[in-house]
Amino acid sequence: MRRTAIVIVIAVLASGQAIATPDYSVGPQYDTTHVYVAPADFDRFMASFTATFGGTLSKQGVFTVTPTPSKTMSQLALTPAGTISTFGFQTPVPYPFGAERTGYLVSNFDAAVKAARAAGAEVIVAPFPDPIGRDAVVTWPGGVNMQIYWHNTVPSYPALATVPENRVYVSPDRVRAFVHDFAIFAHSKIVSDAAKAPGVEIGRPGENYRRIRITSGFGKMTVIVTDGHLPFPYGREMTGYEVKDLDATLAKAVASGASVLVPPTLSDHRNAAMVQFPGGYIAEIHAPADGAP
Repeated sequence: MRRTAIVIVIAVLASGQAIATPDYSVGPQYDTTHVYVAPADFDRFMASFTATFGGTLSKQGVFTVTPTPSKTMSQLALTPAGTISTFGFQTPVPYPFGAERTGYLVSNFDAAVKAARAAGAEVIVAPFPDPIGRDAVVTWPGGVNMQIYWHNTVPSYPALATVPENRVYVSPDRVRAFVHDFAIFAHSKIVSDAAKAPGVEIGRPGENYRRIRITSGFGKMTVIVTDGHLPFPYGREMTGYEVKDLDATLAKAVASGASVLVPPTLSDHRNAAMVQFPGGYIAEIHAPADGAP
């Protein structure tokens, strides 16, 4: 992980003023989706997730990971399709934890928190120590909550076979501010901006919605712009996982206790399905499909 070598990038503000800002990203394998499950479902969920995607589990433990007193089971799943950090709270979950969707490892913690605030984020949980490092929680325009974290000991996770996408649902009222502000912080680039993406992708066949795909040193992001009229389970998933063989992956998921909520749908050169794992965690899983509409 780099801590001293910082890449300086030019960011352009809405006013048109260009400023030099550092990129604090480390790599997408260190960007973890936060999953909250009941302690009774914890082991069953972790077993199902790794049976579906492969990979390994870190040592499980019980820790205080919030700035106020609490206890939670905690464990990482390091899979080729993405990393998750799972919590099984044995005490009530302190506010606002449970609403943050991802943890982003940064190369300079204090500077990254300062940069997020300067870019337009609100720091809703001020920096605090955890058993292995430091954390803060920020929220972006549109109510997108993220954790920023740093480890005292430099972690080393294997590179990913495929980079997952952070699936963010925002309103038309806030999408411009979110994309603009996050870009200043993350140095993200817009890969595509489809004003009339097929509504079947969000459970509304025959309609259209706006879909923006973004990439940065933190990984991929899909910004889903809707009026909020979303059938279950859309909007409940936080991450989309890319695999080579969707049918084989779904078979592994079902065999390990997961349920397919939405069967594979062909759109935007991918086959995608929605899956619910034991404990309630919902994920989108997709695979490339040549010739898809």
